[in-house]
Amino acid sequence: MKKMYETGERPKRAFLVIFRENSAGLDALSGSAEAESLDRELTGLVETLGLETAGREVVSPRNKQPKFGIGTGKAGELAEKALAAEADCLVLDWNPSPSQQRNWENLAGIPVIDRQELIIRIFSLRAKTKEAELQVKLAELTYSLPRLSHKYIDLSRQRGGSYGTRGAGETRLETDRRLVERRIRQLEKGLEVVRKQRRVQRRQRERQGIPLCAIVGYTNAGKSSLFNALTGAGVFVEDKLFATLDATTRRFEPAPEFPVLLTDTVGFIRRLPHSLIDAFRSTLEEAALADLLIHILDASDSGIGGLHETTLSVLRELGAEGIPVITVLNKIDRLEPAATAGLPARFPGGIPVSVKSGAGLEDLKKRIVSELLSGAGVSKSDILKQP
Repeated sequence: MKKMYETGERPKRAFLVIFRENSAGLDALSGSAEAESLDRELTGLVETLGLETAGREVVSPRNKQPKFGIGTGKAGELAEKALAAEADCLVLDWNPSPSQQRNWENLAGIPVIDRQELIIRIFSLRAKTKEAELQVKLAELTYSLPRLSHKYIDLSRQRGGSYGTRGAGETRLETDRRLVERRIRQLEKGLEVVRKQRRVQRRQRERQGIPLCAIVGYTNAGKSSLFNALTGAGVFVEDKLFATLDATTRRFEPAPEFPVLLTDTVGFIRRLPHSLIDAFRSTLEEAALADLLIHILDASDSGIGGLHETTLSVLRELGAEGIPVITVLNKIDRLEPAATAGLPARFPGGIPVSVKSGAGLEDLKKRIVSELLSGAGVSKSDILKQP
Protein backbone atom coordinates (compact mmCIF):
# COMPACT_ATOMS: atom_id res chain seq x y z
CA MET A 1 0.00 0.00 0.00
CA LYS A 2 1.36 3.38 -0.98
CA LYS A 3 1.91 6.03 1.64
CA MET A 4 0.27 9.44 1.22
CA TYR A 5 2.42 12.51 1.82
CA GLU A 6 1.33 16.09 2.40
CA THR A 7 2.76 18.13 -0.48
CA GLY A 8 1.36 21.55 0.43
CA GLU A 9 3.62 23.99 2.22
CA ARG A 10 2.51 24.51 5.81
CA PRO A 11 1.94 28.07 7.04
CA LYS A 12 4.83 29.70 8.89
CA ARG A 13 4.51 29.43 12.66
CA ALA A 14 5.24 32.21 15.13
CA PHE A 15 5.99 32.05 18.84
CA LEU A 16 4.60 35.18 20.52
CA VAL A 17 6.38 36.91 23.41
CA ILE A 18 4.13 39.46 25.13
CA PHE A 19 5.78 42.02 27.40
CA ARG A 20 4.18 43.28 30.61
CA GLU A 21 5.78 46.06 32.61
CA ASN A 22 5.98 44.35 36.04
CA SER A 23 4.95 41.17 37.76
CA ALA A 24 2.66 42.91 40.26
CA GLY A 25 0.79 44.54 37.41
CA LEU A 26 0.74 41.30 35.46
CA ASP A 27 -1.42 39.42 37.95
CA ALA A 28 -3.96 42.22 38.05
CA LEU A 29 -3.84 42.88 34.33
CA SER A 30 -3.75 39.35 32.91
CA GLY A 31 -7.44 38.78 33.61
CA SER A 32 -8.54 42.29 32.71
CA ALA A 33 -10.39 43.35 29.59
CA GLU A 34 -7.47 45.52 28.55
CA ALA A 35 -4.99 42.63 28.67
CA GLU A 36 -7.37 40.39 26.74
CA SER A 37 -7.79 43.11 24.11
CA LEU A 38 -4.01 43.49 23.77
CA ASP A 39 -3.54 39.74 23.39
CA ARG A 40 -6.27 39.52 20.75
CA GLU A 41 -4.71 42.43 18.92
CA LEU A 42 -1.30 40.75 18.69
CA THR A 43 -2.93 37.50 17.55
CA GLY A 44 -4.87 39.46 14.94
CA LEU A 45 -1.70 41.11 13.65
CA VAL A 46 0.03 37.75 13.35
CA GLU A 47 -2.94 36.16 11.57
CA THR A 48 -3.24 39.12 9.21
CA LEU A 49 0.37 38.49 8.20
CA GLY A 50 -0.56 34.88 7.42
CA LEU A 51 1.26 33.27 10.36
CA GLU A 52 0.03 30.53 12.68
CA THR A 53 0.51 30.88 16.43
CA ALA A 54 2.84 28.12 17.62
CA GLY A 55 2.74 29.29 21.23
CA ARG A 56 2.78 32.34 23.43
CA GLU A 57 4.41 33.52 26.62
CA VAL A 58 3.72 36.59 28.76
CA VAL A 59 6.86 37.97 30.40
CA SER A 60 7.16 40.54 33.15
CA PRO A 61 10.89 40.89 33.72
CA ARG A 62 12.25 41.99 37.06
CA ASN A 63 15.79 42.08 35.68
CA LYS A 64 16.02 44.05 32.44
CA GLN A 65 19.43 43.35 30.98
CA PRO A 66 20.58 45.40 27.97
CA LYS A 67 21.50 42.35 25.88
CA PHE A 68 17.90 41.13 25.42
CA GLY A 69 15.74 43.71 27.21
CA ILE A 70 14.92 40.96 29.73
CA GLY A 71 17.04 38.60 31.80
CA THR A 72 19.44 36.31 29.94
CA GLY A 73 18.02 33.20 31.61
CA LYS A 74 14.46 34.07 30.66
CA ALA A 75 15.50 34.83 27.09
CA GLY A 76 17.16 31.42 26.83
CA GLU A 77 14.03 29.75 28.23
CA LEU A 78 11.85 31.48 25.61
CA ALA A 79 14.20 30.48 22.81
CA GLU A 80 13.97 26.83 23.93
CA LYS A 81 10.17 27.00 24.05
CA ALA A 82 10.06 28.45 20.54
CA LEU A 83 12.32 25.63 19.32
CA ALA A 84 10.17 22.99 21.05
CA ALA A 85 7.04 24.47 19.45
CA GLU A 86 8.70 24.22 16.01
CA ALA A 87 8.28 27.96 15.48
CA ASP A 88 9.67 29.53 12.32
CA CYS A 89 10.02 32.97 13.92
CA LEU A 90 9.77 34.85 17.20
CA VAL A 91 7.36 37.79 17.46
CA LEU A 92 8.23 40.26 20.21
CA ASP A 93 5.33 42.51 21.22
CA TRP A 94 7.66 45.44 21.85
CA ASN A 95 10.35 47.28 19.91
CA PRO A 96 13.85 46.08 20.88
CA SER A 97 16.91 48.00 19.75
CA PRO A 98 18.69 46.76 16.59
CA SER A 99 21.44 45.15 18.67
CA GLN A 100 18.91 43.43 20.95
CA GLN A 101 17.06 42.08 17.92
CA ARG A 102 20.30 40.64 16.57
CA ASN A 103 21.05 39.06 19.96
CA TRP A 104 17.62 37.41 20.00
CA GLU A 105 18.16 36.00 16.51
CA ASN A 106 21.59 34.63 17.44
CA LEU A 107 20.11 33.04 20.57
CA ALA A 108 17.00 31.51 18.98
CA GLY A 109 18.47 30.70 15.57
CA ILE A 110 15.28 31.90 13.84
CA PRO A 111 14.12 35.30 12.53
CA VAL A 112 12.84 37.76 15.12
CA ILE A 113 10.05 40.19 14.22
CA ASP A 114 9.28 43.06 16.57
CA ARG A 115 5.95 44.88 16.80
CA GLN A 116 7.08 47.69 14.52
CA GLU A 117 8.19 45.37 11.73
CA LEU A 118 5.03 43.29 12.12
CA ILE A 119 2.81 46.32 11.45
CA ILE A 120 5.00 47.59 8.59
CA ARG A 121 4.85 44.17 6.89
CA ILE A 122 1.05 44.18 7.12
CA PHE A 123 0.94 47.67 5.63
CA SER A 124 3.18 46.41 2.82
CA LEU A 125 0.72 43.59 2.04
CA ARG A 126 -2.22 46.02 2.08
CA ALA A 127 -0.68 48.76 -0.06
CA LYS A 128 -2.49 48.89 -3.40
CA THR A 129 -2.22 52.45 -4.69
CA LYS A 130 0.95 54.26 -5.73
CA GLU A 131 0.69 56.62 -2.77
CA ALA A 132 0.32 53.79 -0.24
CA GLU A 133 3.25 51.92 -1.79
CA LEU A 134 5.47 55.00 -1.50
CA GLN A 135 4.42 55.55 2.10
CA VAL A 136 5.03 51.95 3.14
CA LYS A 137 8.37 51.74 1.32
CA LEU A 138 9.55 54.86 3.14
CA ALA A 139 8.57 53.32 6.49
CA GLU A 140 10.34 50.06 5.57
CA LEU A 141 13.61 51.78 4.66
CA THR A 142 13.49 54.07 7.69
CA TYR A 143 13.08 50.97 9.86
CA SER A 144 15.82 48.98 8.11
CA LEU A 145 18.50 51.70 7.99
CA PRO A 146 19.81 51.27 11.58
CA ARG A 147 19.67 47.48 11.10
CA LEU A 148 21.86 47.22 7.99
CA SER A 149 24.94 46.45 10.05
CA HIS A 150 23.35 43.15 11.13
CA LYS A 151 23.72 41.81 7.61
CA TYR A 152 27.45 42.48 7.57
CA ILE A 153 28.37 42.13 11.23
CA ASP A 154 31.25 39.72 10.58
CA LEU A 155 32.64 41.41 7.49
CA SER A 156 32.44 44.90 8.95
CA ARG A 157 35.04 43.95 11.56
CA GLN A 158 37.68 43.38 8.91
CA ARG A 159 40.55 45.82 8.60
CA GLY A 160 43.25 46.28 6.02
CA GLY A 161 42.80 45.47 2.34
CA SER A 162 44.82 46.16 -0.76
CA TYR A 163 43.17 49.53 -1.48
CA GLY A 164 43.40 51.16 1.94
CA THR A 165 42.64 50.62 5.57
CA ARG A 166 39.00 49.58 5.17
CA GLY A 167 37.93 46.02 4.55
CA ALA A 168 35.44 44.91 1.93
CA GLY A 169 32.70 44.33 4.48
CA GLU A 170 32.81 47.87 5.83
CA THR A 171 32.82 49.27 2.29
CA ARG A 172 29.74 47.19 1.39
CA LEU A 173 27.91 48.40 4.50
CA GLU A 174 28.65 52.03 3.77
CA THR A 175 27.63 51.59 0.13
CA ASP A 176 24.31 50.04 1.09
CA ARG A 177 23.72 52.74 3.68
CA ARG A 178 24.24 55.45 1.07
CA LEU A 179 21.89 53.67 -1.34
CA VAL A 180 19.17 53.38 1.31
CA GLU A 181 19.58 57.02 2.35
CA ARG A 182 19.38 58.10 -1.29
CA ARG A 183 16.23 56.02 -1.82
CA ILE A 184 14.67 57.53 1.33
CA ARG A 185 15.29 61.04 -0.05
CA GLN A 186 13.71 60.03 -3.38
CA LEU A 187 10.64 58.65 -1.61
CA GLU A 188 10.33 61.78 0.53
CA LYS A 189 10.39 63.91 -2.62
CA GLY A 190 7.75 61.68 -4.22
CA LEU A 191 5.51 61.96 -1.16
CA GLU A 192 5.97 65.73 -1.11
CA VAL A 193 4.48 65.79 -4.61
CA VAL A 194 1.53 63.77 -3.27
CA ARG A 195 1.12 66.19 -0.36
CA LYS A 196 1.03 69.14 -2.77
CA GLN A 197 -1.64 67.37 -4.81
CA ARG A 198 -3.69 66.80 -1.65
CA ARG A 199 -3.33 70.46 -0.69
CA VAL A 200 -4.64 71.48 -4.12
CA GLN A 201 -7.59 69.10 -3.74
CA ARG A 202 -8.35 70.49 -0.28
CA ARG A 203 -8.33 74.08 -1.57
CA GLN A 204 -10.73 73.07 -4.32
CA ARG A 205 -13.07 71.51 -1.75
CA GLU A 206 -12.80 74.57 0.49
CA ARG A 207 -13.80 76.83 -2.41
CA GLN A 208 -16.92 74.70 -2.85
CA GLY A 209 -17.85 75.42 0.76
CA ILE A 210 -18.98 71.85 1.46
CA PRO A 211 -18.10 70.70 5.00
CA LEU A 212 -15.71 67.76 5.41
CA CYS A 213 -16.31 64.90 7.85
CA ALA A 214 -13.62 62.27 8.52
CA ILE A 215 -14.26 58.79 9.90
CA VAL A 216 -11.51 57.87 12.37
CA GLY A 217 -11.01 55.03 14.78
CA TYR A 218 -9.19 51.89 15.70
CA THR A 219 -8.36 49.41 12.98
CA ASN A 220 -11.18 46.94 12.22
CA ALA A 221 -13.76 49.01 14.11
CA GLY A 222 -15.93 49.27 10.99
CA LYS A 223 -14.83 52.58 9.42
CA SER A 224 -15.02 51.41 5.81
CA SER A 225 -18.29 49.59 6.44
CA LEU A 226 -19.79 52.78 7.86
CA PHE A 227 -18.38 54.77 4.94
CA ASN A 228 -20.02 52.38 2.47
CA ALA A 229 -23.31 52.42 4.35
CA LEU A 230 -23.50 56.22 4.27
CA THR A 231 -22.16 56.86 0.76
CA GLY A 232 -22.66 53.60 -1.18
CA ALA A 233 -19.04 53.89 -2.32
CA GLY A 234 -18.20 50.17 -2.29
CA VAL A 235 -14.82 50.62 -0.60
CA PHE A 236 -13.00 47.32 0.10
CA VAL A 237 -14.05 45.81 3.45
CA GLU A 238 -12.52 42.83 5.24
CA ASP A 239 -12.66 41.56 8.81
CA LYS A 240 -8.92 41.97 9.24
CA LEU A 241 -6.60 44.64 10.58
CA PHE A 242 -5.67 47.54 8.28
CA ALA A 243 -7.95 46.62 5.37
CA THR A 244 -7.87 50.32 4.37
CA LEU A 245 -4.66 52.32 3.85
CA ASP A 246 -5.86 55.03 1.48
CA ALA A 247 -8.06 57.98 2.33
CA THR A 248 -11.19 57.94 0.16
CA THR A 249 -13.58 60.89 -0.05
CA ARG A 250 -17.18 60.80 -1.30
CA ARG A 251 -20.09 63.20 -1.24
CA PHE A 252 -23.34 62.27 0.50
CA GLU A 253 -26.40 64.00 1.96
CA PRO A 254 -27.25 63.24 5.59
CA ALA A 255 -30.36 65.36 5.00
CA PRO A 256 -32.09 66.54 1.80
CA GLU A 257 -30.15 69.35 0.08
CA PHE A 258 -27.42 69.14 2.75
CA PRO A 259 -24.25 67.92 0.95
CA VAL A 260 -21.30 66.72 3.01
CA LEU A 261 -17.92 65.30 2.01
CA LEU A 262 -17.06 62.12 3.95
CA THR A 263 -13.53 60.71 4.17
CA ASP A 264 -12.53 57.17 5.15
CA THR A 265 -9.09 57.07 6.80
CA VAL A 266 -6.45 54.52 7.79
CA GLY A 267 -7.09 52.80 11.12
CA PHE A 268 -5.11 53.48 14.28
CA ILE A 269 -3.49 50.98 16.60
CA ARG A 270 -1.69 51.01 19.93
CA ARG A 271 1.93 52.06 19.59
CA LEU A 272 1.59 52.85 15.89
CA PRO A 273 5.22 53.13 14.68
CA HIS A 274 6.33 56.74 14.23
CA SER A 275 7.85 55.84 10.86
CA LEU A 276 4.34 54.96 9.67
CA ILE A 277 2.80 58.09 11.19
CA ASP A 278 5.41 60.20 9.39
CA ALA A 279 5.04 58.30 6.11
CA PHE A 280 1.22 58.42 6.18
CA ARG A 281 1.05 62.00 7.43
CA SER A 282 -0.46 63.29 4.19
CA THR A 283 -3.22 60.68 4.54
CA LEU A 284 -3.75 61.24 8.26
CA GLU A 285 -3.93 65.00 7.74
CA GLU A 286 -7.36 64.44 6.19
CA ALA A 287 -8.57 63.91 9.74
CA ALA A 288 -6.70 66.91 11.15
CA LEU A 289 -8.26 69.27 8.58
CA ALA A 290 -11.84 68.01 8.82
CA ASP A 291 -14.77 70.11 10.10
CA LEU A 292 -16.15 67.13 12.01
CA LEU A 293 -14.72 63.79 13.15
CA ILE A 294 -16.80 60.63 13.36
CA HIS A 295 -14.99 58.44 15.88
CA ILE A 296 -16.16 54.86 15.47
CA LEU A 297 -15.57 52.27 18.20
CA ASP A 298 -16.11 48.51 18.30
CA ALA A 299 -18.66 48.32 21.13
CA SER A 300 -18.27 44.53 21.28
CA ASP A 301 -14.57 44.75 22.22
CA SER A 302 -14.02 44.25 25.94
CA GLY A 303 -11.07 46.65 25.79
CA ILE A 304 -13.08 49.49 24.25
CA GLY A 305 -11.68 52.00 26.74
CA GLY A 306 -8.13 51.43 25.53
CA LEU A 307 -9.22 51.64 21.89
CA HIS A 308 -10.94 54.96 22.59
CA GLU A 309 -7.87 56.44 24.26
CA THR A 310 -5.51 55.22 21.51
CA THR A 311 -7.47 57.07 18.82
CA LEU A 312 -7.63 60.24 20.91
CA SER A 313 -3.87 60.01 21.47
CA VAL A 314 -3.13 59.78 17.74
CA LEU A 315 -5.53 62.66 17.04
CA ARG A 316 -3.69 64.79 19.61
CA GLU A 317 -0.41 63.97 17.90
CA LEU A 318 -1.89 65.12 14.59
CA GLY A 319 -3.14 68.36 16.13
CA ALA A 320 -6.81 67.40 15.69
CA GLU A 321 -7.89 67.50 19.33
CA GLY A 322 -9.94 70.70 18.89
CA ILE A 323 -12.22 69.35 16.15
CA PRO A 324 -15.84 68.45 17.12
CA VAL A 325 -16.31 64.68 17.49
CA ILE A 326 -19.28 62.34 17.21
CA THR A 327 -18.67 59.02 18.97
CA VAL A 328 -20.23 56.05 17.16
CA LEU A 329 -20.54 52.77 19.08
CA ASN A 330 -20.62 50.14 16.35
CA LYS A 331 -21.44 46.40 16.36
CA ILE A 332 -24.24 46.58 18.91
CA ASP A 333 -25.74 43.59 17.11
CA ARG A 334 -23.10 41.52 18.93
CA LEU A 335 -24.17 42.77 22.37
CA GLU A 336 -26.94 41.85 24.75
CA PRO A 337 -29.61 44.58 25.16
CA ALA A 338 -28.46 45.33 28.70
CA ALA A 339 -24.89 45.91 27.54
CA THR A 340 -26.09 48.20 24.74
CA ALA A 341 -28.17 50.20 27.21
CA GLY A 342 -25.09 50.81 29.35
CA LEU A 343 -22.97 52.28 26.56
CA PRO A 344 -24.22 55.91 26.77
CA ALA A 345 -23.17 56.05 30.43
CA ARG A 346 -19.60 55.10 29.48
CA PHE A 347 -19.52 57.33 26.40
CA PRO A 348 -21.85 60.32 26.95
CA GLY A 349 -23.36 61.46 23.68
CA GLY A 350 -22.28 58.27 21.90
CA ILE A 351 -24.60 56.87 19.24
CA PRO A 352 -25.11 53.07 19.33
CA VAL A 353 -25.28 51.70 15.79
CA SER A 354 -24.98 48.49 13.85
CA VAL A 355 -23.59 49.13 10.41
CA LYS A 356 -24.43 45.51 9.57
CA SER A 357 -28.17 45.89 10.26
CA GLY A 358 -28.46 49.64 9.71
CA ALA A 359 -29.69 50.31 13.25
CA GLY A 360 -28.87 53.81 14.48
CA LEU A 361 -27.65 55.18 11.13
CA GLU A 362 -30.56 57.63 10.81
CA ASP A 363 -29.74 58.98 14.27
CA LEU A 364 -26.14 59.40 13.16
CA LYS A 365 -27.15 61.38 10.06
CA LYS A 366 -29.28 63.73 12.15
CA ARG A 367 -26.40 64.22 14.57
CA ILE A 368 -23.99 65.01 11.70
CA VAL A 369 -26.31 67.77 10.47
CA SER A 370 -26.78 69.12 13.99
CA GLU A 371 -23.05 69.21 14.76
CA LEU A 372 -22.14 70.85 11.45
CA LEU A 373 -24.75 73.57 11.91
CA SER A 374 -23.70 74.29 15.48
CA GLY A 375 -20.28 73.11 16.55
CA ALA A 376 -18.40 73.29 13.24
CA GLY A 377 -19.45 76.82 12.37
CA VAL A 378 -21.03 75.85 9.04
CA SER A 379 -23.86 77.95 7.68
CA LYS A 380 -26.85 76.08 6.28
CA SER A 381 -27.49 78.85 3.75
CA ASP A 382 -23.95 78.44 2.41
CA ILE A 383 -24.41 74.69 2.09
CA LEU A 384 -27.72 75.03 0.28
CA LYS A 385 -26.06 77.28 -2.30
CA GLN A 386 -23.89 74.38 -3.44
CA PRO A 387 -24.80 72.55 -6.65
